[in-house]
Amino acid sequence: MDTPKYSIILPTYNEKENLPICIWLIEKYLKGISYEIIIVDDASPDGTQDVAKLLEKEYGENKILIKPRAGKLGLGTAYSHGLSFARGEFIILMDADLSHHPKFIPEMIALQQKYKLDIVTGTRYKNGGGVSGWDLKRKTISKGANFLAQFLLNPGVSDLTGSFRLYKKEVLATLIAESVSKGYVFQMEMMFRAKKSGYRIGEVPISFVDRFFGESKLGSQEIVDYAKGLLYLFAIVW
Repeated sequence: MDTPKYSIILPTYNEKENLPICIWLIEKYLKGISYEIIIVDDASPDGTQDVAKLLEKEYGENKILIKPRAGKLGLGTAYSHGLSFARGEFIILMDADLSHHPKFIPEMIALQQKYKLDIVTGTRYKNGGGVSGWDLKRKTISKGANFLAQFLLNPGVSDLTGSFRLYKKEVLATLIAESVSKGYVFQMEMMFRAKKSGYRIGEVPISFVDRFFGESKLGSQEIVDYAKGLLYLFAIVW
């Protein structure tokens, strides 16, 4: 049994329609690349785990690993849970709702290899990156949140809140251990700490597409938590 070079961690909650398409696209665009997919499902009530088991039979247990949890326990702990089973030298974090297209993964891999980077992050806000399917309100909130983070934290990357990233395994483990935030703020804190620690970071422009099936998990509480998290990180800076 060959050890994969890349481990893709897919946290899921109610993604039964999106997951098969996501896996199919990963398989299509990563031909010739050694990888595994770790599905971390938080007890989805819609049958996501049943779909995952069918995919495991289709693609093989060496390619698809299902590592469920008892309930919704947060994004950061989902990554940590998946990381504990990862065999790859590099970890790819992405959403299973089709907002992160797997076609950008080979570009991330190529950039990492060319410059020996510690982290490669997808960006919606630089060199041709963009967003599709959002209304004006959500675009304004996203750009405003990113601008405020750039102004207060000077993180050195153009998209601080994105979650489509490639990490060296040991770098991700270190950042997860250091970070204390929950939810969407977790992504921002990891990138903030990566910059402070001097890790080498590259960016690949991506097209972010709003989910095709299911409901967005961004709500008013997440916006409040983001503001609190940003103020916390700002306090660390100063």
